[in-house]
Amino acid sequence: MNGHYVTDAIVFLVSSLFGIYILALLLRLLLGWVRADFYNPLSIALVRTTDPLLFPLRRVIPGYGGIDWAAAVLLISFQIMELAVICLIEGQPPRLLGLLLWAIAELLALSLNIFLFSIIIGALLSWVSPGTNPLEQILYRLNYPLLNPVRKRLPSMSGIDLSPLVVIIALQFISMILIAPLQGLGHELALG
Repeated sequence: MNGHYVTDAIVFLVSSLFGIYILALLLRLLLGWVRADFYNPLSIALVRTTDPLLFPLRRVIPGYGGIDWAAAVLLISFQIMELAVICLIEGQPPRLLGLLLWAIAELLALSLNIFLFSIIIGALLSWVSPGTNPLEQILYRLNYPLLNPVRKRLPSMSGIDLSPLVVIIALQFISMILIAPLQGLGHELALG
């Protein structure tokens, strides 16, 4: 059996395990930032998943300016750990500064993807079952800061809301022009 297959399988497992928790932390951070309803069943699941590590950290790092800084620090720490473990599994010891930049770029990319998919899912839910799904309330609150400014500037199109399309195009553009080069630079500095 080729060792490359084993390495790929271990990297996949590490990436998946870290990725699930990082996604939960990032969703909690974003939902706190937009002041989403934390009595929603989905929000409660996020709180229960992230509280064991986040609660003790909040005693040391308080929130400020509407941002849960303890969650942000934990999020960046977990992303750095994931990237470092993957680099070490692949036999490439990383440099810390590059790892930090790479981790921030990866979290920005994940944030954009969260917004991208939440806008698509929110638009689909608004057509299929408007107002009946607890997920729709969270998605509305999460997407409001991005969609509302565009809605105010777009002319009315006979009841059709084109703001999701405009925001999706803008998110993709930002991803290509800013986030991808930042990821590449972080990767190069970490392993270069």
